[in-house]
Amino acid sequence: MSKIPTVDGIPVSLIPASEPSKERKTLETAKDAIDPTPSRFSLRLSASWWRSLQYVGLSLHFLAPPRPPNPSFTKTIPSTLSKTKGEFTAQFYTPKGYEEAKKSGKTFPAVVNFHGGGFTIGNATDDARFARFVLETCNAVFVSVDYRLAPEYPFPAAVDDAADSILYLIRSAKELCIDPHKLATCGFSAGANLAITSTLRLTDHLKTTIAPVPPHKVRAVATWYPITDYTLSRAERRETSVRPDQTLPDNITSLFDASYLYPPELRLSHPWLSPSKASDEQLAEGIPPHVIFYTCEWDMLLREGEELAKRLGRAPIGKDVRYKMIPEVPHGWDKSPDPLKPAAGAEELYRECCETLKGIFEE
Repeated sequence: MSKIPTVDGIPVSLIPASEPSKERKTLETAKDAIDPTPSRFSLRLSASWWRSLQYVGLSLHFLAPPRPPNPSFTKTIPSTLSKTKGEFTAQFYTPKGYEEAKKSGKTFPAVVNFHGGGFTIGNATDDARFARFVLETCNAVFVSVDYRLAPEYPFPAAVDDAADSILYLIRSAKELCIDPHKLATCGFSAGANLAITSTLRLTDHLKTTIAPVPPHKVRAVATWYPITDYTLSRAERRETSVRPDQTLPDNITSLFDASYLYPPELRLSHPWLSPSKASDEQLAEGIPPHVIFYTCEWDMLLREGEELAKRLGRAPIGKDVRYKMIPEVPHGWDKSPDPLKPAAGAEELYRECCETLKGIFEE
């Protein structure tokens, strides 16, 4: 297993371990988490630099055999839920027989994926290695979303785009050869947060919209090492990690948080931001019936992920939760920029996740 922390394929320097604090401080607003607040201009410059570095890291990651698939086609999706109007794109990876299905009317399940990168860096093609297992194991369409990134588009633009992408698939299911009753969301890191919060956002929208939405079913969410509770400080997360020296360093997490958590008065307990703070009723109603949940032992996000997974499986929420903690790996270990081989254990877990999704689709 890789023992070097990475941010979506970029190796990062280690941080020293620190003594755990005795008292937990709950953060209420973005200003509590980010003080002083950097200028939006400086954040854009930093984000641009990290995006370039991330591109190099993922290029190395993709060189390892077997090479991941390329998208079959791209769709541009207009924003309908966000107050900040615009558009975003989605990359479609299609299984064998997809072209013939256009003539026969056959439909496929669809997995809607959201990439990682702290809502600040990353691209829809970053999870192409996972896409291969969705295509081959689930015989499903893999739809990876290029949601709009912070700091240019802070919260809730990413959540709005994520929910919009699901709505788009529901409304366009026939022309895309997708079965709208066999949908699942998936994501890694920040995208894992979106895999969860997009379903909460969509549920809230469906309660208030007067526009007709075709019948559909989001059956599952597969979430890989998500951030789930922004009311926890990064310092506390590091302190409670079993390997603080293996967690992401402050310069990166500060960039991510300052970019996404805006404006300063933003409430960090908002359920579309911190699903751990959603009520039991919101989670019972908004989360799909099946939850596949992975955490990493050396990740600063381990505890909050584990707690949410356990909560989702208990009454009164009562979801079907398949939870696994991956031992002795840091956050994002599966995106290791090794051009010779995939990260140890990643493909086995990808296959396990997709076999579970296949069973759910076949129910």
